[in-house]
Amino acid sequence: MAHTFRVVTGGDQAGSKAMIFVHGRGGSADDILHGLAPHIALIEFQTFAPQATNNTWYPYSFLVPPAQNEPWLSSALSVLNELEAKITAQGITQDNIYWLGFSQGACLTLEYAARHAQRYGGIFALSGGLIGDRIQPTNYNGSFAGTPIFLGCSDRDPHIPLTRVQESSTLLATLGANVIQRIYPNMPHTIIQEELDIINAIMRGNTIT
Repeated sequence: MAHTFRVVTGGDQAGSKAMIFVHGRGGSADDILHGLAPHIALIEFQTFAPQATNNTWYPYSFLVPPAQNEPWLSSALSVLNELEAKITAQGITQDNIYWLGFSQGACLTLEYAARHAQRYGGIFALSGGLIGDRIQPTNYNGSFAGTPIFLGCSDRDPHIPLTRVQESSTLLATLGANVIQRIYPNMPHTIIQEELDIINAIMRGNTIT
């Protein structure tokens, strides 16, 4: 099944930077864009949110062998690739593109970015990790060249094992990312204010350790 390439846009349409919001399973482009954008400092940013067909990017857990999620997974990755190409065609360079994904959207965002590692403005993965029954380093190439990548997750998320968050952080660091990982005790599967504060601090150029 191929995903319909529909994108919800907003923000400053003359902005020189772009933020791409990637929704989770059961969510929508409208929900994540309008729900999160007001809480993030998006001055001079164009905003984009692709929409998954039937509100899911792939049907099974992100922890199953990737072949079980095909052809949906490849289609979803293609959507992100097409969207990035659309943005760069407007003259916005990759180092001015930021990504923010939640849950299934965080997994998809990390997977796409790691397969095309380069210097982005920033990548924010909330409750997510790299995709697959195990991480295959040979799937990933390029260099993030110091891109700040923030991974925030609960220590007992019902969908995202802590070990996968940690393994993802390690892999991203080997690709040259400046990884910021925060694990929150007993946090439900949601987004909290501290995560938004960290995102805003990174976008302001502050160093987070």
